Order: sequence, then C-alpha cells, then structure tokens
Amino acid sequence: MEHVVYILECADGTLYVGSTNDLTRRLVEHNTSKKGAHYTKIRRPVELRYAENVLSLGEARRREAEIKRWDRKKKIALFDSGDGIGGEK
Repeated sequence: MEHVVYILECADGTLYVGSTNDLTRRLVEHNTSKKGAHYTKIRRPVELRYAENVLSLGEARRREAEIKRWDRKKKIALFDSGDGIGGEK
C-alpha cells in the first residue's frame, strides 16, 4: 500500500510533518475533525505545503522521522523546490 509523507503549514506559521495512507482524509481530519493531531487542532487552519509518495508504512515512518529532525530552513527548502506532489510551491 502506498503512503504519503507530508508537511503542513499551520495558521501560526509553524510546520507539521506527518505520514498517512490517505492524504485527502488526513487533511480533512487536521482541519476539521477531532481526529486531527493535537498540534494541528490548536493551530488551524493548516495548509498542505509538501507531499511525497513512498511505497510502505516503514519507509513513510523513516522518512517522516528524517524530515522531523531537519531545521525549519531545510524543510522550507524542500517544499520550495517543487519536487513533491500536491502542496503549493
């Protein structure tokens, strides 16, 4: 099953990194549902800035952890590169 690693920009300008197997559903949860991550629930609305497909849950978790270790500048450079799927440049 294909998974997606994504970066959201919250209303307060902070960034959130996550992974899912259904990006559309997860974005709705982050913006409207009680199922969204606590971090994003208190920083709504959130906007998709970057997404990349990976082949497995394990790969998604590894990539998510890798990106989370990056500083803000490197994360912004990733989504400004336009290499991902979905999000805006």
